[in-house]
Amino acid sequence: MKKFGLIGFPLTHSFSKKYFTDKFEREGKSECQYELYEIPNIQAFPAVLVKEPTLIGLNVTIPYKEQVIPFLDRLSPACKAIGAVNCIKISAEELVGFNTDYFGFKTSLVNWLGPNRPAALILGTGGASKAVAQALKDLNIPFMKVSRDTQQGSNNMLSYKKLRESPELMKEFPLLINTTPLGTFPKTEEMADIPLASINQNHWVYDLVYNPTTTVFMREAEKRGAKTKNGLEMLHLQAEAAWEIWNE
Repeated sequence: MKKFGLIGFPLTHSFSKKYFTDKFEREGKSECQYELYEIPNIQAFPAVLVKEPTLIGLNVTIPYKEQVIPFLDRLSPACKAIGAVNCIKISAEELVGFNTDYFGFKTSLVNWLGPNRPAALILGTGGASKAVAQALKDLNIPFMKVSRDTQQGSNNMLSYKKLRESPELMKEFPLLINTTPLGTFPKTEEMADIPLASINQNHWVYDLVYNPTTTVFMREAEKRGAKTKNGLEMLHLQAEAAWEIWNE
């Protein structure tokens, strides 16, 4: 049996098990199995590997995309530049970290924007935001990150407080990207605390959340004329990229 899986906490929102189980059935891969490994802290990660010696690959989700790095033997060059891991290739010799969020986000964003390259606000500063930031850099899209804590030594950082106090800044950043888990099932009415009244038909709102398919953030943006997109296409793209890595 070839085993694959996902580590994170919590995993009630995960799409990965259904996606890969359906893929294995559809493609006749009866020798493959995908499981969820919900671990309460990253220190429990080595025990998963011991318990599951036939694991070939893992996906990594919140909150371990950065915390898992010290447990790996090396990172792919692109992953090292991003500083976050969402895919691990497992062999007898080593554990190698990759970031397929980057590929999934960048590809889906280009598909959606076409030739447009509007300046962006990245809501959140976690592991997913790092992949998003690298993709925007490589697409020559200027951006700033929005965080509750701006004491992170970055000059391209805004606080939510500053954004609320200066809502005119929203005009300078037509592309709004939510990389936080806010709005994810079951807490579907949560969203980042930004000045909604400043969103208009010139804005593009990309919410990496995919469950529900229309988040409260997307719904509020649509009311004000903005174009919206959820994270489902990105998820499909990153999952297939992980599958290729595991089977190289």
